Amino acid sequence: MPKIADEVTVKQVHIKDDFWSEIQNRIINVVIPFQEHVLNDEVEGVAKSHAIENFRIAAGLSTGEFYGMVFQDSDVAKWLEGVAYSLTVKPDAALEKRADDIIDIIEKAQQPDGYLNTYFTIKEPDGRWSNLMEGHELYTAGHMIEAAVAYYEATGKRRFLEIVSKFADLVCQTFGSEEGKIHGYPGHQEIELALVKLYRVTREKKYLDLAKYFIDLRGTGKNYFLEEEKRPGHKRIFPDFVNYDTMYAQAHKPVRKQRTAEGHAVRANYMYSAMADLAYEYQDKELQQACRNLWDNMVHKRMYITGSVGSSGFLERFTTDYDLPNDSNYSETCATIALAMFGKRMADMEKDASYMDVVERALYNTLLSGIAMDGKSFFYVNPLEVWPVSCMPRTSREHVKPVRQKWFGVACCPPNITRTLASLGQYIYFQEENEIYVNLYVANETEVTLNGVPFKITLKGNFPWENKMTVSVDGVQETEAMIAFRVPAYAENFKILRNGKEENLTEDHGYIKISGKMYKETFEISFDAEPVFVHANPQVRVDSAKVAVVKGPLVYCVEEADNGENLSSVMVNTDQKIEETYDDELLEGCSVLHITGKKISEKGWNEGILYQNRKVELEDVKLTLVPYCYWGNRENGEMLVWMKELFYM
Repeated sequence: MPKIADEVTVKQVHIKDDFWSEIQNRIINVVIPFQEHVLNDEVEGVAKSHAIENFRIAAGLSTGEFYGMVFQDSDVAKWLEGVAYSLTVKPDAALEKRADDIIDIIEKAQQPDGYLNTYFTIKEPDGRWSNLMEGHELYTAGHMIEAAVAYYEATGKRRFLEIVSKFADLVCQTFGSEEGKIHGYPGHQEIELALVKLYRVTREKKYLDLAKYFIDLRGTGKNYFLEEEKRPGHKRIFPDFVNYDTMYAQAHKPVRKQRTAEGHAVRANYMYSAMADLAYEYQDKELQQACRNLWDNMVHKRMYITGSVGSSGFLERFTTDYDLPNDSNYSETCATIALAMFGKRMADMEKDASYMDVVERALYNTLLSGIAMDGKSFFYVNPLEVWPVSCMPRTSREHVKPVRQKWFGVACCPPNITRTLASLGQYIYFQEENEIYVNLYVANETEVTLNGVPFKITLKGNFPWENKMTVSVDGVQETEAMIAFRVPAYAENFKILRNGKEENLTEDHGYIKISGKMYKETFEISFDAEPVFVHANPQVRVDSAKVAVVKGPLVYCVEEADNGENLSSVMVNTDQKIEETYDDELLEGCSVLHITGKKISEKGWNEGILYQNRKVELEDVKLTLVPYCYWGNRENGEMLVWMKELFYM
């Protein structure tokens, strides 16, 4: 089995990129403070969070009742994780002090035996571990563990890590195959990947073994959740959620026998991420193959062109192969983040760049569409087609919001976006002892050690607007090393000059690998990635006879702001050349695409006519397309990714 790369940490990578640096600065300077105020219920007109107050109540520092969802603690955890990553990008003593103060409250809320969950501490003190199907205890524990590991790695402070280790010790004492322990697994997967992280920083193998236990037990024997429901006195947390479907939580069969991506898309991809981690740690080839099977089904039959997954607005789940509706899909932002996590792990383990093609697509499209350019409003759902007046309550599109929301009653996505964008550096490189893999062409400065020799890597460029990059590798002395450059699937005429001389390129699983003596090297990379028309597999019924426009990793869309209303009546001829211009003023500066097309004329129709026997008349139109990640940042209006194709028979 291929060896997984040593991690290049967020702390090592300093992003200095025209596209991403402004986004990271906004996360640090706007989003994190805004979300802190929201979590403290200090923003008027925003859905109440009460998340930090719940910890105060559990700690005995306040009085009152628990408020919010059973998993409300996870919002604080993800925010703290985002803070940890932001401190590595931009040290901030005041922010660190505020984070320490919140960690102090969390420590006071922890029970003497290590238990940490405000819902069950305040509201259901006798209900611990009695409802794994719905209780989210292990899910919130996982996010708290991830936050503590990130905070320790960012600051070197051990207190938060010790808090979650004490909790993890309790979980290890509570769950397992031994007699007297609970033989169950999480309703919402998350703790599995978190326990792997905790193991890697503490080297306590019991954490890794428990993660493996949860994964191995899932879907075996009598279904734990259905048996749990039969117990006398069992209380439902979500009483409207009847007729529980085990496939919803990926508990319908053992994970190694699962071949298709099923159920809740976030739960699925968190579990797949843990499976990939465990496949490496235990050198489990069967589990690795299961990961490949699930990835292939999800990416090649159940994923949107924007890198989002989870097509159903009911239960936030996968449906069936090629069922990818554009105007009623869910495509939860958290699911895209989880997909990127899974893809990164697979690419890292298998050294196959095709995984990073998908990760890049997810990061540049749906992740960014999930947050407004002002940093203060968010999409939970990411449609590919919007007609605002049809997004009505109590209809099949009530989950689709034509404008971003300040916050949500279930607010998992906003802090998840925060932690992901703040930790973007983790996706740029993979490393082994004397090998470095360049995955994303994000401008940065990074310090690594190759074959025992310190090196500084500097990547400069203006991607994705331009496809020319320079990578400088500067070592303190000469040594044998290898640098691998990802060749994106969309790249044409990929070239590398090493110290001014063109290299003979041999591609290996999507990477160009250059080996030999390394000291002070300069690599000039260039490729073509013109905007192109893209068609969907004919099995994708809703996209038959339709076309989308893509440039590199970016998917483009038409908006009412540029093109008027009734965008679904637009038709385009794909034989034309797509014109590209860069607009410094539009959407903080971006490449804008221009095409011509036809639009169904409304002449001769009036409000008194709904159907009529007449020929369709077409009008000439000029269309402006903007990156999908920026849609909805100007005015409330229609948006469309897949346009009808105009055929001349």
